[in-house]
Amino acid sequence: MSAPAATPPRAGVPPRLPVVVFTLLVASTFAAFFVAQRLKHDPSPVQQYLQYPVFSPNGDGRFDAERINFKLRRADDVTIEVLDRRGDPVRKLVDARSLPAYRQTRFSWDGRTDDGARAPDGRYRMRITLRREGRSLVRPDSFVLDTTPPRVEVLSIGPKPAGAGRPIPKILPSVDGAPARVRFLSPGRKTTATVFRTDPGHLARVDGPVPLPDGADVWSWAGTTAAGAPAAPGTYVVVITSRDVAGNIGTSVPLSRRTGLPVVTYGTPFAGHGGITIRRLGVLPPAIQTVGGALGAVSVDARSAPYRWSLRRVGGPRSAARRGGKRSPFLKLHAPPGVSRLFLLSVRANGVQQRVPYPVQSTTYVAGPSDAAPHGVLVVLPVMTWQGRNPVDDDGDGLPDLLDRGLPVRLARVYAGDGLPSGFMANEGPLMAYLDAHRHRYDLTTDVALATSPPDLRRYRGVLIAGDARWLPVAVGKALRSFVSAGGTVVSLGTESLRRSVTLTPRGRLTDPTPPAATDLFGARLAPVGPNTQPIENSLDKIDLFRGGTGSFHGFPAVERTIGADAGGTLVASAVDATGKPVIVANTLGKGLVVRTGLAGFASHLGADRNAAALMESMWLKLSR
Repeated sequence: MSAPAATPPRAGVPPRLPVVVFTLLVASTFAAFFVAQRLKHDPSPVQQYLQYPVFSPNGDGRFDAERINFKLRRADDVTIEVLDRRGDPVRKLVDARSLPAYRQTRFSWDGRTDDGARAPDGRYRMRITLRREGRSLVRPDSFVLDTTPPRVEVLSIGPKPAGAGRPIPKILPSVDGAPARVRFLSPGRKTTATVFRTDPGHLARVDGPVPLPDGADVWSWAGTTAAGAPAAPGTYVVVITSRDVAGNIGTSVPLSRRTGLPVVTYGTPFAGHGGITIRRLGVLPPAIQTVGGALGAVSVDARSAPYRWSLRRVGGPRSAARRGGKRSPFLKLHAPPGVSRLFLLSVRANGVQQRVPYPVQSTTYVAGPSDAAPHGVLVVLPVMTWQGRNPVDDDGDGLPDLLDRGLPVRLARVYAGDGLPSGFMANEGPLMAYLDAHRHRYDLTTDVALATSPPDLRRYRGVLIAGDARWLPVAVGKALRSFVSAGGTVVSLGTESLRRSVTLTPRGRLTDPTPPAATDLFGARLAPVGPNTQPIENSLDKIDLFRGGTGSFHGFPAVERTIGADAGGTLVASAVDATGKPVIVANTLGKGLVVRTGLAGFASHLGADRNAAALMESMWLKLSR
């Protein structure tokens, strides 16, 4: 058998090349192994490397930058980069900078990327490149960029009262005399508790910050200031503050960096349930008029103490129409019979007194028997505005719920302070006293009654809106406009009135308050209430509006000027300021008439200013004829 023929070598390939390549690969592998072993046992070229484990570039002056600190074993040209957790570079801190050997060097990163944007929270590493050694070292120890404050929340203050289906504020003094126990969640450290008063015009810190132990979740407040004095009646919020390891400060309620006070934002309640209300007496009258002789219900919170009460007519004799004493929180009293009147219900307990409006409608109405023979005047009290500006905390968040702040409010809540609504002593009080003193007959209602059980306005000649009616439901506004278009007269004595709407829910809440519109309910464009130093003078009078007086009105330091005529109306009377801007204005609209005084606190001048009284009598004639 013949031997196999030898395979001829491929063309162009030396016979021993594969063996040589294999030998070189083995040699390089062994060389790399020995180099790696040498490098492994050589001292690190970057020595004494230190860095912060976490930082928070939020501008609060604490841990705002990540700082690294190291020295080189040999002088080199160094490039330092920040890598994200995927290993991608986000910022070059140093580019080929020459650094000497054995000199401690410091660098910092402000949390910005190369394009100036804020890097997202997360883990990062440093990469140090040594050009002369031809090496890059990625530090194995990462650090954290963290700008998220710890979530701090006040969970509750005291046990929820039995039957309370919604959050409510803690009331001090407690019936049992115990302090308010504040329960909170604070995952950080260096926790503090601070109490702020939040009533409009009284925003201030009253106690604290009180240091609390790490891990604490309860704190008690006895209702005293930092000096130990009893805190004034009002609305308060407890703010818990803590700091995490990155230096981020978490607060249960946002605080201003400039003032350190709670930040109040339009339409936004406070977070959590840190609200405490200090009051020794609270009175809640009905939101609608009570018919004379009928039984009316009033809620009285006297902190379980006995109280004395009396009912007196506004502007009437000092002797009380009704009086008595009680301890029950439910006061039932018979409304005085006779003509329609506005009364003040006075309640005394715990060394304080409150007076609240109590409207009473006569059983005999002045309105005509039908819309075929209208006569008489309907006086409307702005209860929605009273409650909308009543600084009471409904939901226990520590912020007074006010329509002015864009927050919903409940109609059924006690009046704050002395009980009298904002502006009552300058508007509704003196007006009702004047009407009674001059024996003017009228029917009495409230805007709440107009919205819930409206009377037939066609039975009246005129509607007198007493005081500042800032908010009205849309349906009530449409009814008043239709009333004027059909031939009725509306007189508005307030300022900032009839320019906002609100929704009255079936559960008695005022929601969705709007900011002031460009025009009022009847189309007039009004300037904001502004200062005035000169008399308001009659400049036009086609309807004898200023008959009986000089037509000159002095002593009104604030007025509301008209800057645009009523849409579709005709100006028939006006009194202007020194610049010629109308203030007192009467316009026809359809078949009817609209009169606005534009004088802030007009009713408070009725008792001593004969020109104001003459104007009131003239407006009353327009209303009642």
